[in-house]
Amino acid sequence: MPAAHPSSEKELRQELAAAYRLIAHFGMTDLVYTHLSVRLPGPQHTYLVNPYGFLFEEITASSLVTVDADGHPRQPTAWPINPAGFVIHSAIHRARPDAACVMHTHTVAGMAVAAQDQKILPVNQISMEFHDRIGFHAYEGIAADDNLSERERLVRDLGQHHGLILQNHGLLTVGRSVAECFYRMYYLEQACRIQIAAQSTGMPLHFPSRDSILRARQQFEDDTDQGQLIWQALIRKLDREQPDYKD
Repeated sequence: MPAAHPSSEKELRQELAAAYRLIAHFGMTDLVYTHLSVRLPGPQHTYLVNPYGFLFEEITASSLVTVDADGHPRQPTAWPINPAGFVIHSAIHRARPDAACVMHTHTVAGMAVAAQDQKILPVNQISMEFHDRIGFHAYEGIAADDNLSERERLVRDLGQHHGLILQNHGLLTVGRSVAECFYRMYYLEQACRIQIAAQSTGMPLHFPSRDSILRARQQFEDDTDQGQLIWQALIRKLDREQPDYKD
């Protein structure tokens, strides 16, 4: 079980800023596009998100902006916010109380798998963690406020899964904490990279038996750590190398 969702805005700002830096560090950004968001405590339905135009490597705790469920700022800010970019996030945050954090990426490997119809293939142990745990959402154009009904289909396609493959678009994960959400995104990205690498050999792919796949998935799910050790190690790395993320 992940650590309890942080109770203070300061903690959440630092954790989300750390996630932005780590996404940049691992080469999972699309320049200033895509978002990571986290729900703030309280009944107001407010969230933290990046200011539009910042590179992920520039994000700090104080630069994150508080927005409402429609992506409109709820604090003074000199930087614009991209409400259209928050459409996907707002739909999921509203529908999934457990989705405290939502991460969305446009990586080459993620978009390559999203261009296929066969989703995540169980070609590696890492991939098996996501077997039948990742939804699939058909492409409807750039997510924006002029297609509000897509929010309903996003929520439907996500269901109770850990994330989504957004067809012809990219990847999305959810988590009860920033740490859990990042863990899922990092390893979903790895699963995509492995899949593309295996397919690129041109050799026939080997798939284990269904019983073996399900056993491996259950072993992952029985692990109570769910990325906490990894997250703590990565935070130590950032504290050494990029301590300004906390500013």
